[in-house]
Amino acid sequence: MRFMLISVIFFGLLSWAALPAVSQSVSPGNSTEAAAAGNQSDAAEKHARRTACLKDAKSKKLVGAQKTAFLKDCMSDAPQPLTSASSVSP
Repeated sequence: MRFMLISVIFFGLLSWAALPAVSQSVSPGNSTEAAAAGNQSDAAEKHARRTACLKDAKSKKLVGAQKTAFLKDCMSDAPQPLTSASSVSP
């Protein structure tokens, strides 16, 4: 019984290993790399703003609901980066 179970598992893995590999690389001209880099940049900017707001809240010795309200206000007041040139007015 054990031999049969081991042989089934072995041959199952062997047949799975024989399947052709699928490439997961992205071509260099793909825009998803640029989008991923933009998302990382946005996340870094948001983290920097949040860190600055937290530091400011700590210096003001805010706690609880006051701290939460301050952080929400501070994060919304932070300047948002422009995402396209068309949104700039002359």
